[in-house]
Amino acid sequence: MLASQCLCTNLRRAARGVSRHYDGALDGFGINVAQYSLLCNLQRLDQPSISSLADAMGLDRSTLGRNLRVLEGEGLVQMVEGDDLRNRLVLLTESGNERLAAALPAWEAAQQKLIDKLGAEKRETLLALLDELA
Repeated sequence: MLASQCLCTNLRRAARGVSRHYDGALDGFGINVAQYSLLCNLQRLDQPSISSLADAMGLDRSTLGRNLRVLEGEGLVQMVEGDDLRNRLVLLTESGNERLAAALPAWEAAQQKLIDKLGAEKRETLLALLDELA
């Protein structure tokens, strides 16, 4: 691996490595870490509009829409009309809740492995730095 002083290059490399770590943990559940994160946000937000979900996740609507269509095809989410015909709501289905619950222990183990690798102090520092950059 070539050394680089570029923050973007190093952040992207680290993000790919961390994503591979979580994806490996979630392998047997038929979802990747991006989809897991989307399902978690849906559960927390309880029937958000596509726009509010995109804002909460820091995604543009078109990227989110593509990801939602995949999950909808798997029966994990459902899109319904909101009060306003221009507003669509995203619902986590029972299958989505079940998949999320089944995958949670694997995600927690992957999370703990990274925390153990970094240590609590570095983890807190990393979270603060990432929040500052975001």
